[in-house]
Amino acid sequence: MEWYQLPLGPMQTNAYILYNDQKECLIIDPGEEAEKIKRFVKQKELKPLCILLTHAHFDHIGAVEKIRHEYEIGVYMHIQEKSWLAAPEKNGSGLFQGIEPIIASPAENIWEREAEVTIGQFTFQLLHTPGHSPGSVSFYFEEESLLISGDVLFYGSIGRTDLPGGDMKELMGSIKNKLLILDDQTYVLPGHGPTTTIGAEKKANPFLQ
Repeated sequence: MEWYQLPLGPMQTNAYILYNDQKECLIIDPGEEAEKIKRFVKQKELKPLCILLTHAHFDHIGAVEKIRHEYEIGVYMHIQEKSWLAAPEKNGSGLFQGIEPIIASPAENIWEREAEVTIGQFTFQLLHTPGHSPGSVSFYFEEESLLISGDVLFYGSIGRTDLPGGDMKELMGSIKNKLLILDDQTYVLPGHGPTTTIGAEKKANPFLQ
């Protein structure tokens, strides 16, 4: 499996495209600039299987409608945020001046609990990691030692908790009980900023000391 990071939009939210030798791909958090995503998919001659959302804040869902209709694929997200795609006051796009309200159709696929998930030839552990938002999830690809952490854990930082549904105690619990127990060599692909590893964050992240 290979992966590609695409920082999108004014908040430079990282979308990720994971793809394999069969040219299947998963599109994770298409936050904006659908054309950039489509350009990469075309360049690599990939076949998108679905959209995975780590959570439903506006900067992670801005291109959901364009991408799902372009490739006729479904969206996966956590049940605790299933109403957020269609609600600007929940996804945050209705809370800030200068941001166009985002209203998207409901997700076709809803996760209700943690599980091992297989989509096409991809298999990962779905981890419920609330705190930044109630339905935040992380995707752990054990065989590849790869974690997609959304806005839970960053290089040298952690997710904000001042948006509706945020909870600092929950966030710290998610990080310590779900993420920091992974192998130190696990690569962390966050929702913003550069990649890191679990070991590096244990050692140097000031929020985790």
